[in-house]
Amino acid sequence: MADCNMEIKEAIRRSRIKQYEIANKIGINKSTLNVWLHVKELSPERKEQILRAIEEIKSELEEE
Repeated sequence: MADCNMEIKEAIRRSRIKQYEIANKIGINKSTLNVWLHVKELSPERKEQILRAIEEIKSELEEE
């Protein structure tokens, strides 16, 4: 199970955005995101939701 969601985990690392920021953006608790990332492979919809949140946060940071 440790290899679950490696694409998403790597995207988070590359973005240098904290998991709690992503969780806040999609309206969940940071522990829920942690469980999503470590328990089983995410559905395509959840992957897209997380990747979209990363892009939105990056855009917001660039505007500051």
